[in-house]
Amino acid sequence: MAKEKEAETTVQDIHLAEEMYFFNIGNHYEAYKFLGAKKLFNHKEGYRFTVWAPKARAVYLEGDFTDWNEMQMKKVADTGAWTIVSLDAKEWDLYKFVIEDQHGERREKQDPFAFASEIPPKNASVIQDIPSYEWQDQKWIKQRKKMDMFARPINIYEVHMASWKRHADGSAYTFSDLQRELIPYVKRMGYTHIEFMPLMEHPLEASWGYQISGYFSIAGRFGHDFGPLMAFVDACHQEGIGVILDWVPGHFVVNDDALANYDGTPTYEYQDPNRANNVRWGTKNFDLGRNQVQSFLISSAVFWLETFHFDGIRVDAVSNMLYLDYDIGPWQPNKYGHNVNLEGLEFLRKLNTEILRRDASYLMIAEESTAWSGVTKPTSHGGLGFSFKWNMGWMNDTLKFFGIDASGRAYHYKLINFTFMYMHNENFILPFSHDEVVHGKHSLLGKMPNHNRYEMFANLRVLEGYRLLYPGKKLSFMGNEIGQFLEWRFYEGLEWSSLDREFNSEFQAYIAKLNDLYKTLPALHEQDNQTEGITIIEADDDRETTLSFIRHGKETSNILVCAFNFTPIERHNYRIGVPYPGTYKVILNSEMNTFGGNWESQSTFFETEEVPHKGQPYSLRIILPSLAAFALTPHNIQIEMASVNQE
Repeated sequence: MAKEKEAETTVQDIHLAEEMYFFNIGNHYEAYKFLGAKKLFNHKEGYRFTVWAPKARAVYLEGDFTDWNEMQMKKVADTGAWTIVSLDAKEWDLYKFVIEDQHGERREKQDPFAFASEIPPKNASVIQDIPSYEWQDQKWIKQRKKMDMFARPINIYEVHMASWKRHADGSAYTFSDLQRELIPYVKRMGYTHIEFMPLMEHPLEASWGYQISGYFSIAGRFGHDFGPLMAFVDACHQEGIGVILDWVPGHFVVNDDALANYDGTPTYEYQDPNRANNVRWGTKNFDLGRNQVQSFLISSAVFWLETFHFDGIRVDAVSNMLYLDYDIGPWQPNKYGHNVNLEGLEFLRKLNTEILRRDASYLMIAEESTAWSGVTKPTSHGGLGFSFKWNMGWMNDTLKFFGIDASGRAYHYKLINFTFMYMHNENFILPFSHDEVVHGKHSLLGKMPNHNRYEMFANLRVLEGYRLLYPGKKLSFMGNEIGQFLEWRFYEGLEWSSLDREFNSEFQAYIAKLNDLYKTLPALHEQDNQTEGITIIEADDDRETTLSFIRHGKETSNILVCAFNFTPIERHNYRIGVPYPGTYKVILNSEMNTFGGNWESQSTFFETEEVPHKGQPYSLRIILPSLAAFALTPHNIQIEMASVNQE
């Protein structure tokens, strides 16, 4: 019996050494399947614990199952890994690794591959198995793989799990709570996707999840068990809602009990302290050129996508990985004398190549804040390989423009029309994210010129109408849709009581209307990232500060005529050029009283005049309301086009 057990151990050690070979060369993308605490499937009880700590003098395991006495682990050949088996360990037991460095100093460390952790400030890792879950989202996955992501509507509702809503006692919602309330709400409002800010373990709530300690575990404060999150994503898919997860591969928390100086030396971070220390955020930067770190991070992305059926990941702070001088600390040029982080560049290409090789329908989204060229260009053509990029330039210019008093916007019109110069440079998402409603930046409503609540909401309706009608996929942070006035606070629920105030519930209904138009009208999403998707009619009217364009779907008749008035002055006899004769129907007027505006009614249909205007053969003459987003669609254009063609 002893010989059989010894032989079995030898086989397992050989298997670990083989797995570690691929981990060490940077090509193991499912390392979570053997590193960490893994159940012994050929035994009724027990777990094997394996950790990578290449410069450690010795490594020990302690936990509930050892009465917190240390068990010395053994090296896995010369792979840098250490391993041990405990037949007494069971699921949900607590444990830690004790790392002894080359100077003999010992530190208790969390397991980098733990599937669960204690709720901070406690910091032990928790044994958890990936549960067997019977997914019911096969239809959704099949449809997702068939659909062209660039031609489909993508309208993302960004959520911070702990502060969307809270219970009466102040406690945060669980995934089960969100399944009951968030999914119906998102569906009713017309969003197509939910995006969670990071759900991974993080010790400081004020970091919002962007300073991670556990890259394979759900934050304990959200609930350790994987099952409820799986059920939530499954339920979303069955309701036709996609789910995206924020992920932070650039930097990690500095806490001594987590990844920092893991084996007593820089292990996951750069060896050079100037590169390792992120001064701006008080974190550590991953050494993206180290093979094992690449295996670790790409395994993390694969883990969340494949274990939980997420539809994509939004990669945080891409600029921090691309530039050596992005931080505010000292830096050294690369070997070519430039400021590009060559290791970060290659890591991002490797990440996107691997993820999209597994499933090309995954949404790989970059939060990249500079003018780096080719973020969404395929890696085969020299790009980074992302599916989409947040359009931070558009967001910054647009919010700056709307923050200016309407009487002065004519002098800053370039903030609006300059964005047309680069709107097709990448596959863009237009974001009004959490970053824009914190740290004294004010809520979206609070950014509007503060004459009175009516004008604030009128401006906000134009702003949101402009975003939904402008080319690009969409993202909006929770609370934006109800016109919340307070800045977002991560420690309490949204200002839902504001819906009882004048204009808020009407504004919420307006957002639902915009979302419905975006989702149902092909002109608003089929050719978002193509020049054929828009015709600019008027983008030089700085004097009256209006704007107009036509959005085009793939079918010739699928057009939407859009006009915007950025001042509180009603424009009579406003002329808009259109390509086809016939009748056009108003489908959006942000100043209607049902949305909180002053218009009770306006002519619903307009006939074209044979008056060429702004390069178009026909035109419409309308009254353009003050501070309004206005849109018309052909009412019988197909019939008239057919008769024109016959003639």
